Parts: sequence; C-alpha cells; structure tokens
Amino acid sequence: MSRLATTFAELEKTGRKALIPFITAGDPQPDFTVPMMHAMVEAGVNVIELGVPFSDPMADGPVIQRASERALAHKMSLRKTLAVATEFRKTNTTTPVVIMGYLNPIEAMGYEAFADAAQTADIDGVLTVDLPPEEAEECTALLKARGIDPIFLLAPNSTDERIEKMDALGSGYIYYVSLKGVTGAGHLNTADVEHKLQQIKAHTKLPVGIGFGVKDAETAKIVSALGDGVVVGSALISKIEANLDNPTQATNEIIELLTAMRSAMDS
Repeated sequence: MSRLATTFAELEKTGRKALIPFITAGDPQPDFTVPMMHAMVEAGVNVIELGVPFSDPMADGPVIQRASERALAHKMSLRKTLAVATEFRKTNTTTPVVIMGYLNPIEAMGYEAFADAAQTADIDGVLTVDLPPEEAEECTALLKARGIDPIFLLAPNSTDERIEKMDALGSGYIYYVSLKGVTGAGHLNTADVEHKLQQIKAHTKLPVGIGFGVKDAETAKIVSALGDGVVVGSALISKIEANLDNPTQATNEIIELLTAMRSAMDS
C-alpha cells in the first residue's frame, strides 16, 4: 500500500481528514523549503504538495504566480524540486510528498527519465495541472510502474464520464477544484461543493481533497466535513510574500494558520 493510501486509510479509521498544504519549492529562498516542510509536519499536516516553479502557471492566481517568479529567480527547476524532496526524505520517511506542476518541464526531461527521477527522490504522487486523462496514459503507466500515484484535477463542471476516467487512471486521491477560476480566487460556495462531492463519490472510491478557496480555519473545518482532505496554498504563500525579509516570521505565521486549521478540522 502506498504512503498516500496508508495515510488516508489511517485518517479514515479515526474519523479525521487530511490537511494538505501547498508551497512552491525555492520560495522565497532555496534553503527555506525543507525546514518549512518539516515545520508543517510538526503542525499536523498529513500530505505535502510541493510546487514546481513554472514560467507560465496558467491555473494559478497572482499569489502563486509571484511565488514561481521568486523561485525561478533562484534558478529553481524540476530537478532541484526533486532534490528538495530528497533532502526532506533524509529525516522524514512517512509523510507523503506530491509533486505538483505543469507538463512542460516533465516533457522536457522526458516521461521515463522523470518517472525514474521521481522514484529516486521517493515521491509519492504527481499532479500535473495541464495533463488531462485523455492524454495521460503513457505518463501514468510509467509512474504507476514505479509505485507513484498519478493525481488528477476535477473541476465543478466535470462530467460523470470524466470522473470515471480519472478514477480509472488515477490513484492516491483526486483533487477537486472547488472554484471556477485560478488559485486564491473567489468565494467558496459550500452548498455547491457538497452537491458536487455527492456526484464525485458516486463514481470513485478514491479520497477527494478539496482546494481553491480555503483561506482560514473556519473554511477548512467546513470543507473537511465535505471531502477527505483540505488543500491550502495561496493563504500560506501570502504569509511568505508578506514577510520576504523575515523568513522566521513567515514560518511562524504559516504554522499558526496550519495549527488553527488542524484544530478546527479535528474539533
């Protein structure tokens, strides 16, 4: 059983939900990311989504776009993101790490070379934002052969057929994008999310993580009651951006928010 499957199964036994933070590798400095990952684990997160900086992150709002720009200014890349995960694994062998990014850097490396490198880095899952299931079979097969879970994004307008395709090809969990638009945008309509989750759950047994629009502990608590995990990204990266000259303060504020989310989700 994969780390992701084990994590979600253990949470289900205790009636808890996964807290899944997203941060961009190398933002604001390359040496910030690994200590931040360890601090987040101490705060009670269950899975870490590690973003690969990209020059044209079309699904991301301005907060995460600027995070990519800061990381790219430090020459962060897909290979260096995998090196970050390798460093994290030296002292943490239990927390699942999901690489999240765009297809172009993977294609530039080559699917097989990427799958090998991800396996070497002990990556648990790969979420490629702009790789639809209709075009994913080659990459998915290579990842699964190496014990890596391919993770897909579902949107509010995803059809039953599309949910079933992602269920057939994917593993680990499904990431439900709860808002139309980019990361960090809009107001979360929990009634709409609840209705969509009922549709999704009718077509997959995979856990469902809900992201886009989760900004505080109260929202995390509400969303955690609807799915199997809560994904938070822009709210964390905003803390980094507000404290670019004080990484210790950024860390403290991120941990404060994640601790509050964890407490609210468990209450």
